[in-house]
Amino acid sequence: MDFAFTPEQQLLADSARRYVTEQYGFARRKQILASATGHSKDVWRDFAELGFLGLNVPEEDGGLGAGPVETLLLATAIGEGLVVEPYLASAVVATRAIARLGSPAQRADWLPKLAAGELVAVLAGDADCGSGSGDTVRATATAGGWELNGLAPVVYHAPVADLLLVAARTGATAGEPDALFAVPAGASGLRLARFVTVDSQAAADAECRAVRVDGASRLGGDVRAELAAIADYGLFALCAEALGALDRCLALTVEYTRTRNQFGGPIGRFQALQHRMVDMLTRIEQARSLVYLAATRCDDPDPGTRGAALSAAKVLIADAARYVGQQAVQLHGGMGVSDEVAVSHYFKRLLAVELRFGSADAHLARFARGLTAD
Repeated sequence: MDFAFTPEQQLLADSARRYVTEQYGFARRKQILASATGHSKDVWRDFAELGFLGLNVPEEDGGLGAGPVETLLLATAIGEGLVVEPYLASAVVATRAIARLGSPAQRADWLPKLAAGELVAVLAGDADCGSGSGDTVRATATAGGWELNGLAPVVYHAPVADLLLVAARTGATAGEPDALFAVPAGASGLRLARFVTVDSQAAADAECRAVRVDGASRLGGDVRAELAAIADYGLFALCAEALGALDRCLALTVEYTRTRNQFGGPIGRFQALQHRMVDMLTRIEQARSLVYLAATRCDDPDPGTRGAALSAAKVLIADAARYVGQQAVQLHGGMGVSDEVAVSHYFKRLLAVELRFGSADAHLARFARGLTAD
């Protein structure tokens, strides 16, 4: 299989990497994290001007209508920079949810704004791939609309979102969500318990207490099937981000071992340490091969084919994240856990990657179910 990128794709990758390197360095990221919101509107505007936010917006809706390979390249660069802006949550997951489930009026209203950076939307619902947490928001029909009650836990970037797409169940019994509702951030009854994740990203538990929305706020389509497909695509983008973080984590470690002198020379000259870094590279390249495979499968309409590729990628990414992160910290010594050293932040991002969009154990179980399915 040919994994060579087209000139346009390579230009996108170079532009993204150049922006991250020149405009989103470690010092700039620390300033953003120290701000009141932990999010930079200037960076978000830059992303819009560079076309990053329109990649997953269809051309007919004012976007670029790009595919998984473009998402792969941009997400990898974002992972290299440990970007804390809501690219994955808004420009990938929520954007695809609106593109796939929105009515013509909803698409015309929201998608151009998402591409232009004028709107931040996030999906509030379960994307844990069978981990058992389940969706706890319930929608009850009322005169002219719906009432939402329940909790959507750990919604990344909800504190900076303008619009929440709340996944809910309309039936009386527990189960997967079968409806999706657009709720403005300032809606009456919507309460956000804000916190910062282990990898320094803004998040919140979104609780709906008698939140009233009109009928026009409900998105249509086969919500169960579409949410599963959207979650898989989000998982693919997360794995691509992790690749960038893994690459940068290894590069920082190699650079450190070349400059850290001990016993009369740089510690990188010791074969034992060289072997450990080779093992880090091996784990990364194994994961990369499956993430590239996932890029060719993440839009597959067959849930089994798509799920097998995505779950396999997540299992190897989680393995690489744990191994590479731990080795990087150990090779940096005590400095590896200091906030003043970049590798500690990569370690925390990789730790979070292991748990998002379903654990490695949950995805291993899904992969096994696919092997035994008739």
